[in-house]
Amino acid sequence: MKFQRLPTGFALAASLLILFIILPVLVTVFSVSVRSLLETMTDPDVARSISLTFLAGGVATGIGVLLGLPLAYIMARISFPGKSIVSGIIDLPLIIPHTAAGVGLLLVFGRQGILGPAFAQLGVYFTDSLAGIVVGMMFVSLPLLINASREAFAAVDRELEQSARVDGASAWQIFWGVTLPLAWKGVLSGVIMMWARGISEFGAVVILAYSPKIIPVLIYERFQGFGLSSAVPVTALMLILVLFLFIALRWLAQSVET
Repeated sequence: MKFQRLPTGFALAASLLILFIILPVLVTVFSVSVRSLLETMTDPDVARSISLTFLAGGVATGIGVLLGLPLAYIMARISFPGKSIVSGIIDLPLIIPHTAAGVGLLLVFGRQGILGPAFAQLGVYFTDSLAGIVVGMMFVSLPLLINASREAFAAVDRELEQSARVDGASAWQIFWGVTLPLAWKGVLSGVIMMWARGISEFGAVVILAYSPKIIPVLIYERFQGFGLSSAVPVTALMLILVLFLFIALRWLAQSVET
């Protein structure tokens, strides 16, 4: 393979940015001894927190897929009054501070919130519960899934959908048989990014559901209570796990593609 020569200025800027991203990760991981890492791995509180974080992220992403893909398809294919307003609303969680999002979610889903009492009658509580963690993760990460899926759906040739419609396929059949198979790469990218953003959330979750503790909350608690030396091993373990998971997900996506 022949490589092109990069402009010096571009190469320098790119290298500095990559270093800016990777340096804190490398320093964190390599500042922890193997013994400390093994002790952290066998810590029951850490194990529970990691399991809860991944579980809540998976549930939030699953619900996001069920609710977000129809909205993404509508935004990609249908023109309607107020579409730009809806688009702005979708992006709103990316703009507002996430602690403010947590306060808003508490006012809606808390025990004294607008919807909290109604859900309580069904036995569903959001404060200090898995449901609250899922809601917090969903709120901050849904725009990543919706926007990526919208772009993927918009890139699908409309003529292919029209041909299927002429052949008698219903809108549902067209979506599942034509649009989604052609847009799956973009949708998958959105799914992965939503899950990744969800498991990394702190601000929205800590206000609505401080306990049980997900990994970001546990790291903050240990830093506040015991200092940097207590927070670093948990942080390093989480970084390693996420790195391996992302490698596995990318390998799986490439395997399906080929």
